[in-house]
Amino acid sequence: MRAITIKHPGSAEVLQEINALKPKPEKGQLLIKVHAAAINRTDIMRRQATAQQPPYPILGVEVAGEVVESPCSEDHFIPGTRVCGLVNLGGYAEYAVMPADRAILLPDSLDYIEAAGLSEVFLTAYQTLYWLGKLQKGETVLIHASASGVGTAAIQLAKQLSKAKVIVTAGSEEKLTFCQKLGADELINYKTQNFQEEVARITNGIGVNVILDFIGASYWEKNLASIAVDGRWVLIGMLGGTILPTMNLETLITKRIQLIGTLLTPRSDRYKAMLTQEFMKVVGPYLAKKQVKPIIDRTFSLDEVKKAHEYMEANKNIGKIILTLSSK
Repeated sequence: MRAITIKHPGSAEVLQEINALKPKPEKGQLLIKVHAAAINRTDIMRRQATAQQPPYPILGVEVAGEVVESPCSEDHFIPGTRVCGLVNLGGYAEYAVMPADRAILLPDSLDYIEAAGLSEVFLTAYQTLYWLGKLQKGETVLIHASASGVGTAAIQLAKQLSKAKVIVTAGSEEKLTFCQKLGADELINYKTQNFQEEVARITNGIGVNVILDFIGASYWEKNLASIAVDGRWVLIGMLGGTILPTMNLETLITKRIQLIGTLLTPRSDRYKAMLTQEFMKVVGPYLAKKQVKPIIDRTFSLDEVKKAHEYMEANKNIGKIILTLSSK
């Protein structure tokens, strides 16, 4: 089967197509014929990770397709069933194996391309807003990188599930306008505005209850100033660096701030299964009615995987970037 791996850790230039063996599902797994796979930041991190040693893995953690084999007892996963979900690597390929307990049955309202952009961003957004951020009805949330896949998912969930006041930051008016259409209440262009000052103005100096932070070090002081007493600050990215030259912990203590770091991909299979099942119980009805939906920026063919990675690294996308697969 066709699959994408790397020659060695490095830039998008190291991506290469290989002819790999079709994986064999074990008990509790599904063999999926992949119709579409998503590009995620975690794929780029994996591609660049210098600690890796050969043989290098097939990249990709998120797919949508149809069940080919199901060595498990659940009759709702018969061959031909349309599913999407997270895989433990191997997603950039014609076939992949997926744990059955975190497979999502596709509603008729979603095609394969949309479904490929569902799992990683919506599960991350749900986890960070509700399992970690404890967002309550009517609270205020600040979402950075709001036009990203997780950002667009978080806006929709915060509005639909919690009727929250949503403040977003992005680097262009085009991205901010799109976020407003998804439900964002207050828009901040971080290139032309000081988001710390804008949050203070919007909240009358009180600050926000929850921050979803993809940026890290470069936003530390402004986030610290922008969060309310008893606020929950969830760190899910490091686009602005990882090292703080100095840190004064006094504000964390006096504001009683909960600072939580997380990554979804390294979590256990059991954790991902529990998260998937709760997410579908709570959000599934909204997906079926298209009250929330994956936002797809553009698609690339498997042949264009290098362009797809470069496109993500250039921060050009609003929503998800999808690889489409077809047999040769």
